[in-house]
Amino acid sequence: MTKDAAFWDRFAPKYAGMKLRNPAAYEQTLDEVRGHLSPGDHVLEHGCGTGSTALRLAGDVADYTAADFAQGMIDIAEAKRRAAGVENLSFLTAGIDDPRFRDSPRDVVLAFSLLHLLPDLGAALEAIRGQVRPGGLFISKTICVAEMPVWVPPVLAVMRVFGRAPYLHRYSGAQIEAAIARAGFDIVTSRIFGDVRYARFIVARRKA
Repeated sequence: MTKDAAFWDRFAPKYAGMKLRNPAAYEQTLDEVRGHLSPGDHVLEHGCGTGSTALRLAGDVADYTAADFAQGMIDIAEAKRRAAGVENLSFLTAGIDDPRFRDSPRDVVLAFSLLHLLPDLGAALEAIRGQVRPGGLFISKTICVAEMPVWVPPVLAVMRVFGRAPYLHRYSGAQIEAAIARAGFDIVTSRIFGDVRYARFIVARRKA
């Protein structure tokens, strides 16, 4: 297990109990995502955490697979799925480059609060491109650390030293958009919700 996977595995119970910092922006994000989904879609979500978003969106599509590399997150997500009785949703312990995702491209791949955590953004986006059918969508929402108040990154760096935070890459929204475009996608929309100016929501379509 990597250091970051161990962090999220250990953090899972606390993460599951955390309240949303901006519920209105979260609901707006879900509504925007639903506008790009169809009842017949097959969806893959990376970095699903404890499954809250997957459980909210699974009813809007035919089949939904949600993955996270931290087993502790998936254990909690699966318990929530069973309690809710959601049958078209599957949770997997897996990273983005897991070979199980290579042979069945999805209509939509999702990644929320994930891209700024990845050690190799380019490689991850290349893997994601192979998981989206030609003409399909990649939808992400990313914390753009480069656009946060200047005092926040140093605080996060200190927290990481003491095992209280993961490593966050200092991307801007423009850098995230450019990386997605280089991976073979056309940007459909890029926006923010609410007053969290550094959380960038991007919808991108895979080129043929």
